[in-house]
Amino acid sequence: MSSIFTKIVQGEIPCHKIAEDDDFFAFLDINPNAAGHTLCVPKKEVDKLLDLDEATYMGLMAFSRKVGLAIEKAIPCNRVGLTVIGLEVPHVHVHLIPLHSMANATFQNKEKLSPEEFKAIAQKIRANM
Repeated sequence: MSSIFTKIVQGEIPCHKIAEDDDFFAFLDINPNAAGHTLCVPKKEVDKLLDLDEATYMGLMAFSRKVGLAIEKAIPCNRVGLTVIGLEVPHVHVHLIPLHSMANATFQNKEKLSPEEFKAIAQKIRANM
């Protein structure tokens, strides 16, 4: 069965897309730690980060860096944090989180955003890609 992220990549579930290339896809997290919290995934569905072949692993990191640089330009923050946890969805994903404090990195506090806010944030990040 396809993961929710595979369904997003394939367009079966809507998202606020940030970037896409032949191998990777980035979209806003619908339950963000901070405004601009973005997920980067390989299009190929693999459960664990270390199960990726080396080329895909390195490609995901390079893709995530490009997206992170765009977030840094678009969203006022102290820095953009990167974390890979992977327990929530069995599909490798990199969290890029605009950090204002350590609280943004803990996954304990979530921001509530309106559909209009999500749309505006996505447009702002895409404009900086």
